[in-house]
Amino acid sequence: MGADARVSGLGAGRGAAGPRMSSRAPRPPLQPLLFLLVLLAAPGARAAGYEMCPKAQPNMLNVHLVAHTHDDVGWLKTVDQYFYGIKNDIQHAGVQYILDSVVSALLAEPTRRFVYVEMAFFARWWHQQTNATQAIVRDLVRQGRLEFANGGWVMNDEATTHYGAIVDQMTLGLRFLEDTFGADGRPRVAWHIDPFGHSREQASLFAQMGFDGLFFGRLDYQDKKVREEMLEMEHVWRASASLRPPAADLFTGVLPNGYNPPEDMCWDSLCSDKPVVDDAGSPEYNADQVVEYFLHQAAVQSQHYRTNHIVMTMGSDFQYQNANMWFKNLDKLIRLVNAQQAKGSRVHVLYSTPACYLWQLHKANLAWSVKEDDFFPYADEAHAFWTGYFSSRPALKRYERRSYNFLQVCSQLEALAGPAANEGPYGSGDSAPLGEAMAVLQHHDAVSGTSRQQVADDYARQLAAGWGPCEVLLSNALARLSGSKETFTFCRELNVSVCALTQTAKRFEVIIYNPLGRKTDWMVRLPVTKGAFLVKDPNGKSVPSEVVTVPSSDIQGPPPELLFSASVPALGFSIYSVARVPDWTPQFHPLSPTPLKPKAHLLTIRNKHIRAAFDPNTGLLVELENLDQKLVLPVEQAFYWYNASIGNQYSSQASGAYIFRPDQQKPLPVRHWATTRLVKTSLVQEVHQNFSAWCSQVVRLYPGQRHLELEWTVGPIPVGEGWGKEIVSRFDTPLETGGRFYTDSNGREILERRRDYRPTWDLNQTEPVAGNYYPVNTRIYITDGKVQLTVLTDRSQGGSSLRDGSLELMVHRRLLRDDNRGVGEPLAEAGADGEGLWVRGRHLVLLDKAEAAAAGHRLQAEREVLAPQVVLAVGGGTPYRRGAAPRKQFSALRRELPPSVHLLTLARWDSRTLLLRLEHQFALGEDSGRNLSSPVTLDLRDLFSAFTITQLRETTLAANQPRKAASRLQWNTNTGPVPQTAPPALDPIAVTLRPMEIRTFLASVQWKEDGGTNPS
Repeated sequence: MGADARVSGLGAGRGAAGPRMSSRAPRPPLQPLLFLLVLLAAPGARAAGYEMCPKAQPNMLNVHLVAHTHDDVGWLKTVDQYFYGIKNDIQHAGVQYILDSVVSALLAEPTRRFVYVEMAFFARWWHQQTNATQAIVRDLVRQGRLEFANGGWVMNDEATTHYGAIVDQMTLGLRFLEDTFGADGRPRVAWHIDPFGHSREQASLFAQMGFDGLFFGRLDYQDKKVREEMLEMEHVWRASASLRPPAADLFTGVLPNGYNPPEDMCWDSLCSDKPVVDDAGSPEYNADQVVEYFLHQAAVQSQHYRTNHIVMTMGSDFQYQNANMWFKNLDKLIRLVNAQQAKGSRVHVLYSTPACYLWQLHKANLAWSVKEDDFFPYADEAHAFWTGYFSSRPALKRYERRSYNFLQVCSQLEALAGPAANEGPYGSGDSAPLGEAMAVLQHHDAVSGTSRQQVADDYARQLAAGWGPCEVLLSNALARLSGSKETFTFCRELNVSVCALTQTAKRFEVIIYNPLGRKTDWMVRLPVTKGAFLVKDPNGKSVPSEVVTVPSSDIQGPPPELLFSASVPALGFSIYSVARVPDWTPQFHPLSPTPLKPKAHLLTIRNKHIRAAFDPNTGLLVELENLDQKLVLPVEQAFYWYNASIGNQYSSQASGAYIFRPDQQKPLPVRHWATTRLVKTSLVQEVHQNFSAWCSQVVRLYPGQRHLELEWTVGPIPVGEGWGKEIVSRFDTPLETGGRFYTDSNGREILERRRDYRPTWDLNQTEPVAGNYYPVNTRIYITDGKVQLTVLTDRSQGGSSLRDGSLELMVHRRLLRDDNRGVGEPLAEAGADGEGLWVRGRHLVLLDKAEAAAAGHRLQAEREVLAPQVVLAVGGGTPYRRGAAPRKQFSALRRELPPSVHLLTLARWDSRTLLLRLEHQFALGEDSGRNLSSPVTLDLRDLFSAFTITQLRETTLAANQPRKAASRLQWNTNTGPVPQTAPPALDPIAVTLRPMEIRTFLASVQWKEDGGTNPS
């Protein structure tokens, strides 16, 4: 995605305007013999660490030129179109040519350096190279002339990504680098130059991965002005309130020009800036002018930074397809500027890299300021807050979150069943395709919802293609672990009540796999035909079940649904059998929805924990009660819509895929009331609310449930009157919240938000609605210090509290204008029928005492992100191996994990090794009266029943460095010294986790022949 393009001649990008320039053909790569000759002339060295950095001049201003390309893993074109250079009429970009050209140009001059970031592209290019070319590239990496920054599969978004998926995609990219180049290719610096705002959790994860620093390009325009004036463009980010410093401390620098070169100095084939002409006899001679201009730019920039080192990014989107153009002009610039030193100039220019620039900042030995909040929301001008993408493309956001859930199930079963999961009676199974697709989805134009429609469709295609090999893997694994080869079926459309097997078969089996480290109870809902069914648990005992007819205004309506509650052991499965009862005659009237009529008293639904009350006249939720804690809170929930701005007298800025800009502060109600129907059975109580033809909701309570479930369905959003609409679900209460509300950071730690306020500068609020929106990955809450109302989401959404006692979440958007940030089309998803997209999702509402609330929202959020996986089978399978009795229930854990501990990762690493991550999922001060914020110690020796751990090695978070050998640069801060602590010695008998700590292990294992034991 294009940076804010102040650089003349750059093609149109985010914030850029102007025509695209025609591109020259890429320079052909040098022949292998010339490769070798040039390489032999280059200086050699031991490793590509900081010792490989070029020499700076201590008494001069050193200008570090960073030659780089920013290659979006999908945006205006698909991933494949970008790699191969297809559809250049959309955007002239071909990554394979960039890498060919850069390698050739690096070999032509040994002082040149280049930075590359996106492993999704580099790994594909690498596997297409000859052995000779690979050897040449390895030497360039060893010399530090080709440096990898960041090193993830993609440069992930920071607002709409879940931390587990971030860790996975970074692990995938960094492992490729470690396997390919060893320590020489290990990135020292995180490089997030294009994401649209920056999360504190992202910085914490980078620090835990072993990065020494982070550089980014996008910063709120007001924040940047203040930081330039205060010389705080570089600082230390203290990215966790729970982890003991410096565990989550990360040196962070803001780049001066986004990630573009200085204006008028773009020498790419995509640009139109004049090249350096150093032939004094030419009428186009401009060398003196270029030198003078460059020295002025350097002097101005240096006024905003504290050391005698500054950085200039020389590159931008998909540049260096003809790398010779860039490098030839940079060679001239360096020679000409440095020649001025003989005339008294104190400026030294050099080819450099992000790591080499960071090294010089560290050597300055200064005390840096400390930042403890985050960089949301981001605005690039007064009426352009990039808060719309928090909610853009809600269906893709949900598909990504479901796919994360399914990938964890797939990876766990691949680990538990061993090699039998990959090759078995159902064919070849593999978690890798879905792992790579999920990594691609973390890109900052993918799950963010900021790509073109055809690219979003391709992202969904990649996910769907990845599910297939995982379904084969699950079949192989479940057959081995259950001891029975069944005809397994995966119904991917259960969310819309479609499953051919359950709707036609007279009998079938339901396998429920639980990816959590603790037992779970799960209400299974399956579409069936009318009738009665007998459901039996793994022990053959009948369990209560019901067939519920869902209210609908459609003539056909949705099918009836079979409900039963399943109990599933930790990290294991339970198999339930379902059989239609023949010749069934109802002994009671079938359930039919009851229309609600105006009554004097409130309508209520309740279980033993929660009571929800509805106004009989409006049909709206008006009150919520926590029966355990005797808390009653008036809560009114309804749907509203903001009319999307198309520009006004203050600004021409329109609402679009990136930017949220309503044309007025007060949203309009979808309707002031809802037609309502009631369903009450022993297994579920539901109030069905219909607000309009395109907006409805089911408010639901199951027995034993400690939260209220709101299942909303929105769309197709009508736009026939010419108004784009942005739909929110709003909760209004009398809580006195003092302008404060709280949101999660990538699903982990919680940050306080204050209306019309920023912690590090005096905000001039120009958009009172959009300027108060923040990313909500899994939860948002409000509290008066005594009572807390929390809403959990099933995908990333934008949210806010625009008045005391109120919170809102944006669930859907349909817009008619582009917001002029490069996509070039409005966010107007057509849906399957071309009439517009309809979306279904869930909000879970919890009411608690403030001091006890964390236990509820932490554990429920864990259950939502890693929900059980339902697999179906016809039944009557054959034995997996002769003489082995089939089992209907299985747990891979000999004992449950404590509530504070989350099994973040269990996955195959290689043929004999597993990747294991254990996480303390509570923050400091979240005890909830249950000691949940205390350290927890585990014995890993015999924790798992499916395999035996024979060796345990602890690593950094991304598993690319041994933890005991990892070291990071330590930075002085103006808050005083931070004590350095060595990592604890690894003792498998006693692995201790402190609040918010993640520990990562590579475990050598031996699988049990029978796959483990039944749960006790």
